[in-house]
Parts: sequence; C-alpha cells; structure tokens
Amino acid sequence: MKQRKIFVLDTSVLLYDHTAYKRFGEHDIVIPVTVLEELDRFKKGNETINYEAREFIRIIDKLATKDGLNHWVKIGEEGTGNIKVSFGEDSPKIDAEKIFHDRKADHRILNVALSLKEKEKNTEITLVTKDVNLRVKAKSLGLLAEDYRTGIPQNIHYIHTGKYILTGVNIELIDRLFKEKKIDIKEFENFKGFPQKNEILNNAYFIIRNGKSSALGWFNPKDQMMHVINKRNVANISPRNAEQIFAIHAILNEDSKIITILGKAGTGKTLIALAAAIEQRANFHQIYITRPIIPLNNKDLGYLPGDVDSKIGPYMEPIWDNLKFIKAQATNIKKDQKKLQDLTEKDKLVVTPLAFIRGRSFANILFIVDEAQNLSPIEIKTIITRIGENSKIIFTGDIGQIDNPWLDQNSNGVSYMIDRLKGEKLYSHITLEKGERSDVATLAAEKL
Repeated sequence: MKQRKIFVLDTSVLLYDHTAYKRFGEHDIVIPVTVLEELDRFKKGNETINYEAREFIRIIDKLATKDGLNHWVKIGEEGTGNIKVSFGEDSPKIDAEKIFHDRKADHRILNVALSLKEKEKNTEITLVTKDVNLRVKAKSLGLLAEDYRTGIPQNIHYIHTGKYILTGVNIELIDRLFKEKKIDIKEFENFKGFPQKNEILNNAYFIIRNGKSSALGWFNPKDQMMHVINKRNVANISPRNAEQIFAIHAILNEDSKIITILGKAGTGKTLIALAAAIEQRANFHQIYITRPIIPLNNKDLGYLPGDVDSKIGPYMEPIWDNLKFIKAQATNIKKDQKKLQDLTEKDKLVVTPLAFIRGRSFANILFIVDEAQNLSPIEIKTIITRIGENSKIIFTGDIGQIDNPWLDQNSNGVSYMIDRLKGEKLYSHITLEKGERSDVATLAAEKL
C-alpha cells in the first residue's frame, strides 16, 4: 500500500492550472479557505489568471455537496483521492503568523499545512505552490514544499536550438548540394556535429562547413533529403546571419504551421517574424500580432485611464516600433509603403493584447505571439487550439527575460512546447544567437 499523502494547494497553483486538483493521483487535496478568498479577488478580468480563477470556483461549486466541502469529498472516478476545503484549523503549535509577525494570506495557508501535520501524524503533508518565497518559508517551518510542475519537462539543461553545425564536410559534397539543391541526408551522417540516432531530424537546420566553404541546409521530412537554403529578403528586411535565414525559411515554409523563435534582446526575432509574415500576407486573410500583458498587482487594464487603445498602447509599442522600421526600409519604394499602410488601415494587420482573443477561433490567419515566454504551458495549448484551417502561428520569446512571477526557464510555455513538439512535421524551431540591434545592445544582453 502506498503511503497516504495530503497536498495543500496554494492560490498560485490554481491560477496557473485550474485542473491541478486532479493531478495528484490517489492522494488527497486540501484547499485553504484563504485560497478561495484570493481566487474571488482574481475572478474579474480578461487575463488567463482571471479565467483560471473563475473555472476553479465553478468546479468547487459542483463538487460541494449539501453538507459543503468541510469534509472529504471524492474528486472523481476510482483511483482518485478526496478533496476538502479547510475553513481554519486549530492554531498550530508553530504559528506562522506569530513567527513572521504578519497576518497575511500566505501565513494562514502555512498554518493550515502546519495544523494538518500535527493532526495527521502518519500522513505526509506537502504544500504545493509556485511562489518561491512561500516555499522557502514553508521549509523553514519544517514543512515539505514543492513547486507545481505536472506536465512540465524536469531539469531542462539544454533547450533545443533547432540547428546543428556540421564540420569537416567534403568540399565536393557542399558543391553537389549547391548544384543539385538536395542530397540524401545519409551522406552527412558521418560528419562531426550530426545529430545522434535517437534525435528526430524533421525540419532541423544545418550549418555545413569545411574551412572557408559552407552551406546552409534544411532536412525536409517529406522526402528525407537535405535541401540547400539560400538567403532571402522579406518585406525589404535582409537577414544578417544564418539563424535569421533559418527563421525566415521556417516562417515561409508552407508545411510548418507552428514556429517558435527564441533569442535574446536584439537578435531580431520579432522583426524577422513580422517581416516574414508581411511577405506572405497574400496567403492569409489577416495577420494578428499579440503579446501577453502582465498586469501589476493584479490590476486589470480597466484600472488604467483612457479608452482601450490608450490602455494597451504602451504594451503594444514595441510591435509598432518594428512596423515603423519595416516601413522605413521602403522609403524609396512608394508602392511598398502604400501596401504597408493599407495593411493597418484596412485591418489586414491587427495588433491586439492576447487577453482580447480568448474564446475566438481563427481560420486563414497568420498569428504572431510576441513575448511568449510569459505564457504557461496551458495558455500555449489554449492559444494553439484556437487556430483553424489554413492558419499559421509563430511564437517569439526570450526565456531569459520572464516577467511572470510563477514561471521560470523550465516551466514557461515556450520551453514546454519546444520539448514536446520538436521533431513534429508541422513544427519548426530556431534559436537566434547573434545580436544585431547594436554592439551596445549585444554587450548588455551577453554581460549584464
């Protein structure tokens, strides 16, 4: 028999995933009433956390029997545990509120876990929270505390870059690749840098070198061949390095429906994504560009002054900056300037916060999600499942710049997506490594 365990869930867990209570197998779940009070404050708004709060409140309402939830109630089918709401246990011998000299929600949640530890002598009590500070406090009081990481790849030491560098390749083979345009991938297997046998090559990119001779390649999953890639300008934007050439190829590839582009500040990920999207604007009804808004102190956009455009303007400004730069590249081409102007004026190119697209379905749309590192795996899945026929979605981000306090380099949605989707025929990924904004920006990104 497995030892019975009780998991106390913090508010941050349920705001991250409202179905978290079902993720602990046969073990039992305790929800402190303080958590319900906090969820009630989060239920209004358009952000994903507001949606998660509302959904869990509905779930608790359905689970509650006539006698309420202050006693154990079966979560679901056989093999699942029980759940109850703790409406305030007796004051534990170790009182978190007294120790930390503050009557706050976190300390009341800690007291629930401490009380359970005293009462349930033969049961393992664990506080589950995405709040690092709360985990530290719990451990200082002798409690077990864990991050909620269900479905998240553990201990990612290597994020797939989407490219491989082959060295020592015969010059004759490189010349053949340029001449024949594609060569059987098996001819490259014995060169240094070729992926291991257990790695999936679908849509992988290659830098193929021999001294000063080099070529850029792409593995096509359809014909299992290495294809040569040539530099291509998009919307008057010229790629400056191999990775940017790969990113443009991935976005323009008709068979790639989901694309992720990672890169530090200044590597050009947003600019390249936007320019490549504009280049193929005729293939889609609209181009949607969006980014998540991380509100401060859970204040919804409604707290900000002005109309909707005034509220979201500061958050969307980086996207408009890139659009202005693209337009500036067409200074001497009036026809191109007119086309870019028409895109925004005729709503062919729409810039909007991510919160404003919930519940919608998108067909014949090219979708760009900027700053995607601030999204959780569940948010990423929700977005992708909104994409309909003849659509494409591009995620750009920098996992080194995460503003969401409950995400890190492992648990954010982009890392999760790369880990799960790499090798899929509909998916392409590339990491941009060289800063192109300026020498100053590159130095800051690398050293500070």
